[in-house]
Amino acid sequence: MSHDALLIFLGLVFFAVFLLAQGMIIPVFGEGRQTAKRLKRRLSEMEQASGDAQGMQSLLREKYLRELSPLEARLERLPVMESLAQKIEQAGHSILAHRLVLLAVGLGATGGILVWFFTRMPSAAALAAVVFSAVPFIKINRDRSVRLLRIEEQLPDAIDVMRRALQAGHPFNASVKLVAEDMEGPIAREFELAFADVNYGNDVRRAMLGLLARVPSVTMMSLVTSVLVQRETGGNLTEILGQIANVVRGRFRLHRRIKTLSAEGRMSAWVLALVPLILFAAMSFVDPQYLPMMLNDPKGRSLIAFAVIWSSIGVFFIRRIIRIEV
Repeated sequence: MSHDALLIFLGLVFFAVFLLAQGMIIPVFGEGRQTAKRLKRRLSEMEQASGDAQGMQSLLREKYLRELSPLEARLERLPVMESLAQKIEQAGHSILAHRLVLLAVGLGATGGILVWFFTRMPSAAALAAVVFSAVPFIKINRDRSVRLLRIEEQLPDAIDVMRRALQAGHPFNASVKLVAEDMEGPIAREFELAFADVNYGNDVRRAMLGLLARVPSVTMMSLVTSVLVQRETGGNLTEILGQIANVVRGRFRLHRRIKTLSAEGRMSAWVLALVPLILFAAMSFVDPQYLPMMLNDPKGRSLIAFAVIWSSIGVFFIRRIIRIEV
């Protein structure tokens, strides 16, 4: 296999595996675009109903920015940094948003320079720069998905702890504290922050809205909504929490069943995406002169680009078909 063919082959392998990994590693109750939009709209409505909840978040962020140096605070106030900082927090990392961006730029520049040094190909260097610069953001998004998945898996047990505490006569604030003390992992940290929010002067509504903002999921929204509605209208919160825990466990069972039924489709996606690349490598091994001929011919390059585009479209539609949102 020639040097150029090897570079193209490696690039296609990375592109196919990246698309498949983004679509086939499906988190429980996957965050589709429509679900994310509904969550965001619902959270905005609840914040507006609470009056100054959004103002409280703004004050906390301004206090956080005042602790930074002037240059860092100026960078953190850029338009995209607030949402990026929220994603970093949801991923469980403590790196500043502008430092993550600088890290991505540094990795992209380093990767592009190294590839240019070894290949002297501007297109390969540009592709390497894009790929390397995307690595930190891919890492943050993956860690965020894994952490939110872990919280949702722990949520039924946390609800049971709250329910038993309320049955034993503890107030709601104490039940939140018991979750932080008895549970482990990320959900203990989130409920600890919610209890500290109440303990330091905020009311329960603001604390629960803050919990929902840090853990944007349909499951958490059901818990927060039930607690807020019960505090406004009354009712048996212990019974409500028990029903929510049963519903969440039922959704998990449904998700696992759907994932089992869609296993064939996910395997077909891997096969359909990787077979062309395997044939690419096999043909290069059997006849080393065949692929360089295609690469040197304008029509051959057009055919390769055509195949890559349609393969990407196929993987995209397979992702949409087997995407799990329950």
